[in-house]
Amino acid sequence: MLTLESFEEAAEIVKQVTQETKLVKSSYFSELTGNKVFFKPENMQRTGAYKVRGAYYKISTLSDEERSKGLITASAGNHAQGVAYAAHKYGVKAVIVMPTTTPLIKVERTKGYGAEVILHGDVYDEACAYALDLAEEKGYTFIHPFDDPAVATGQGTIAMEIIQELPLVDYILVPIGGGGLATGVSTLAKLLNPHIKVIGVEPAGAACMKASLEKGEVVTLPHVNTIADGTAVQTPGSHIFPYIQENLDGIITIEDDELIVAFLDMVENHKMIVENSGLLTVAALRHLDFKNKKVVSILSGGNMDVITMSSVVQHGLIQRDRIFTVSVLIPDKPGELVRVASIIAENQGNVIKLDHNQFVSTNRNAAVELKITLEAFGTDHKNQIVKALETAGCRPKVIRASL
Repeated sequence: MLTLESFEEAAEIVKQVTQETKLVKSSYFSELTGNKVFFKPENMQRTGAYKVRGAYYKISTLSDEERSKGLITASAGNHAQGVAYAAHKYGVKAVIVMPTTTPLIKVERTKGYGAEVILHGDVYDEACAYALDLAEEKGYTFIHPFDDPAVATGQGTIAMEIIQELPLVDYILVPIGGGGLATGVSTLAKLLNPHIKVIGVEPAGAACMKASLEKGEVVTLPHVNTIADGTAVQTPGSHIFPYIQENLDGIITIEDDELIVAFLDMVENHKMIVENSGLLTVAALRHLDFKNKKVVSILSGGNMDVITMSSVVQHGLIQRDRIFTVSVLIPDKPGELVRVASIIAENQGNVIKLDHNQFVSTNRNAAVELKITLEAFGTDHKNQIVKALETAGCRPKVIRASL
C-alpha cells in the first residue's frame, strides 16, 4: 500500500542520495501559456534523473539476505543508474540489463557506478524478460523500474517536495513510461491535497498507459516508436495500475517533433539540457486548455548523449526555419554566384553550405543549380530571403534541408 507514512519515511531516506532540486520559475512558458509555470529539475540529480529515489528506497526496504544475493534490474538507462548508484552505496553487486538501443552515455555511466551491464533486446520489455530469467537462474533480487509500490513510493517523494515549496500548486505534469513516477506523484498529491490535478504525459508512439486506461485494464502495445527512449514501454505496471486509475486526472500525448522544439526551448530559454522523456512535460505545456493556474512540469532526466543532442538541435533549427535549403537556377556565367551571394547578404542571411551543380540542364548557359543552406532568424526572415531571390529572377525553390 502507498500510505502517507511510507511516503514520509521515503522522503527522509532518499535525502541520503538526492540533491535538492528547487523549483525553477519559467517566465517564457508562463507568458506563453498564461499560467504560472515552474519546473522540477530532476535532471540535476547526481545520476541525471529522478530514478535514484525509487531505487534507493526500494533497496532500503530489502533484508540483508536479499541485498547480499546481488541486485538485478532492466532499464532504458535512468533506473539503471539509480540502481547502480544505490547498490554502490550499499556495497552490493548490481547487474543491469539494458536494451541495445540505450544511449551510450547511459551505458557508460551505469558501468561507472560499478554495475555489470548486459545489453539485450530492442525495447525495455525484452530486456526486462531477460533480466527476470537471470534473476531466477542466478538467485538475484529483482528491482523493478516501475511496477513496484515501494519504487513508486520513492518516486513520489518528488510530489512532497513540490507541495512543500509551492503549497498552492494547481497542476502537476508528470512523464509516463511504465507508470511508477506517475503513481507515486499522483497518489501522494491526492493524499496531501485532493484538489491538485495530476496530468500524465506520454509519447504518442508509446502511449501504453493511455491505451490501458481507455480499455480499463493493462494492455500491451504491439510495438513502440519514439525518440523518448526512457518512456518507450509497451506494457504499463499491473501492480500500480489501480493507483493510476484512481489518482491520475488525464493524459496528454506528445509527438516526437514536439520534443525537438521543446529541447530548443529549454536550451535557449533556460540553458538546461533535458532528455527527450523529460521534455514530455515541457511539450505538454503547449496543450494546456486553461489559464491563470500554478503548473509544475517534472523534468525527469537529463541523460542525453552528444550525438543525439546534435541531431535534435539540427532538426529543431530546421523545424523553426532557422536553417533551410533553397535551390536557385542561374545562368552559367561569371558574376552570377556573386550576385546571388549579394542578395543573401543584403537580406542578412548566412550561408552554411553551398552545392553548385552544372549538370542540372544540358544547356549550361540556360541554367545551373545552386543549392544553398542558410541560417535565418525564423520563418519571416526565411520568407524575406526567398522573396528577394524570386524578385531577382533566381527561381528559388525551398527543398529539404541537408546538413
